[in-house]
Amino acid sequence: MRRFGRCYSLISKREFSNLPSSTETAKPSHQSLNLYSAINQALHLALETDPRAYVFGEDVSFGGVFRCTTGLADRFGKNRVFNTPLCEQGIVGFGIGLAAMGNRAIAEIQFADYIYPAFDQIVNEAAKFRYRSGNQFNCGGLTIRAPYGAVGHGGHYHSQSPEAFFCHVPGIKVVIPRSPWQAKGLLLSCIRDPNPIVFFEPKWLYRLAVEEIPEDDYMLPLSEAEVIRQGSDITLVGWGAQLAIMEEACLDAEKDGISCELIDLKTLIPWDKETVEVSVHKTGRLLISHEAPVTGGFGAEISATIVERCFSRLEAPVTRICGLDTPFPLVFEPFYMPTKNKILDAIKSTVGY
Repeated sequence: MRRFGRCYSLISKREFSNLPSSTETAKPSHQSLNLYSAINQALHLALETDPRAYVFGEDVSFGGVFRCTTGLADRFGKNRVFNTPLCEQGIVGFGIGLAAMGNRAIAEIQFADYIYPAFDQIVNEAAKFRYRSGNQFNCGGLTIRAPYGAVGHGGHYHSQSPEAFFCHVPGIKVVIPRSPWQAKGLLLSCIRDPNPIVFFEPKWLYRLAVEEIPEDDYMLPLSEAEVIRQGSDITLVGWGAQLAIMEEACLDAEKDGISCELIDLKTLIPWDKETVEVSVHKTGRLLISHEAPVTGGFGAEISATIVERCFSRLEAPVTRICGLDTPFPLVFEPFYMPTKNKILDAIKSTVGY
């Protein structure tokens, strides 16, 4: 990791140490935080710097099931950090109204698997609020946080990756961080962005991803992908916790003389097409990997776009290494997941096409 200018602790096979881009300015005061602590720090800053900011959801006043909201209610009071009934539709609906009144509404959905009851509120209300009023009204102050993805033992209802459902909806943004540094900076950007945003947090990394991050307030740009590993033979694109697995595959491929370029999309909607296009024009090959099922996953949108833009430059078909088209399994999770070996085999077959 030193080749990226910063050295971080790697403590899990699925951890991905952050690789800050050259445009990010280092701050003098840093501390070692895991991902959930970085989220917690971002929420503290959001509430501290904006008296119109509110945090609410199931069990958030107690710290939440993942402890991301620990200490918020004690510091900012029960009027700004409060529990809601177990009703996702009501949580998001309340958030839309709160944001429409000019506030910063930070809603927590306890698990992304349970965001579906709120789907109508997100798709038909939040996403269309500004458009249907001719920009007279908006709920741009709404940010919806939700832990997503595999956790090793979550089974059907605590492991899903539903990001693609929301990427089909004009009017909202979808953001997924890969590390504590990114989580803090991207979450603060989402909270302060003038559009409603769904912010998915990779729960596998809550405690496993640890790095030095600035104590101060900072924001990272949305809709800007980041090339976190330079390469010349094949481009790999991913987001969230999957990037750790892709990085491992890139390192193993390097031993076989294959140079991989790895890109973190970070924002899925609207996504940074240009960065991926430039990379594929250089390498001539593209591999996309995500935990969600392959059919209808966001990887398909990336693939279609790059085929349209880079068709004459492609040296091989675009490859997708993703979750299977099944409900998320429990004991068979290792077979379902897009593992390092699956990605490595795909890298070799694509380069050798």
